[in-house]
Amino acid sequence: MAEWSQTWNWIDGSWIEGNPPMMGPRSHAAWLGSSVFDGARGFEGVTPDLDLHCQRLNDSAVALGLKPTLRPEEMMELTQEGMARFPSDTAVYIKPMYWAEGEGIGTIAPDPDSTRFCLCLFEAKLAPVDAAIAITLSPFRRPTLETMPVNAKAGCLYPNNARAIVEAKSRGFDNAIVLDMLGNVAELTTANVFMVKDGAVHTPAWNGTFLNGITRQRIIQLLRGSGIDVHERTLGYGDFLDADEIFSTGNYFKVVPVKRIEDRDLQPGPITARARELYWEFAHG
Repeated sequence: MAEWSQTWNWIDGSWIEGNPPMMGPRSHAAWLGSSVFDGARGFEGVTPDLDLHCQRLNDSAVALGLKPTLRPEEMMELTQEGMARFPSDTAVYIKPMYWAEGEGIGTIAPDPDSTRFCLCLFEAKLAPVDAAIAITLSPFRRPTLETMPVNAKAGCLYPNNARAIVEAKSRGFDNAIVLDMLGNVAELTTANVFMVKDGAVHTPAWNGTFLNGITRQRIIQLLRGSGIDVHERTLGYGDFLDADEIFSTGNYFKVVPVKRIEDRDLQPGPITARARELYWEFAHG
């Protein structure tokens, strides 16, 4: 049996603790993959960009053929209600989600009128201030919109990234850069990726093959606002091999520096530190 950190779920009008059963063998999402979710964070008394995460959940639902049943404002109110169930110093992962129970008649597509909602909040520590990761190149690639619903934060996309990180860890790395189908850098398996060269920041231009992360967009805005040049452009793996600094951004761990790429050691640099500092200032502002 898995052991879960402290967890509270709002389902069908009630708060339920732990990991309650939600789907059955006939639930569409359980066997045909019609689930979407989003991930926000609550920590140190703040929930940065919660409104954007809730809106993206509804956008993801529409993209996957589901019917959103709550407005972002309602999700935000429930989140604050749920956060009060944790000690005030708990770092919480905020996961609103939709899934389909039934399929359309004579089709494998989900029945949008069967869409259900759950808000899952669980204790999840942030990365330590001195955390840093080692990365490599994944042999697996990100799909395109023609092959997968990459315009949604859909559960069915994650097995591909999961196999990529498992393969990277089998070779002694913490994470991996994943390319798109054209061979350009897309993202890490669990976060967006940035590099620094000669004082300027570069990150893959969003091309629809990877999640245009809310934390990614926020870091770009904050860095530019502080006077640092940020270029969203096509990048190859060689660009990262030659970078002065590399860091990741994502909702789960926010800003994390890369300490090694392949066999090349890197020192967490000043722009990475500035990105993290700017994000914390924004979150508490």
